Amino acid sequence: MTSIGMAATQISISIIIPMLISINDRDYLQFKELEKAFVTENNVEIWQDVFNFRILPALDQQSKKWLLQAWCGEGIASVKDLV
Repeated sequence: MTSIGMAATQISISIIIPMLISINDRDYLQFKELEKAFVTENNVEIWQDVFNFRILPALDQQSKKWLLQAWCGEGIASVKDLV
């Protein structure tokens, strides 16, 4: 496991749960704020690992579809542009 992967596994579930709740509530603005705060506190590489291996697998198909539509609705932007 890489050091980034190791760091991603050390992220507390209490940080991830609000992100899952914002997705469940279909609150894209809240999700983006949580994402931005996470990247500011950690870094983009750890965010990518947490999102791809902890958040995304936890989502049902409808939530994945909603999130993709929300992303595409505002245009494709890099997380690096948020910081």
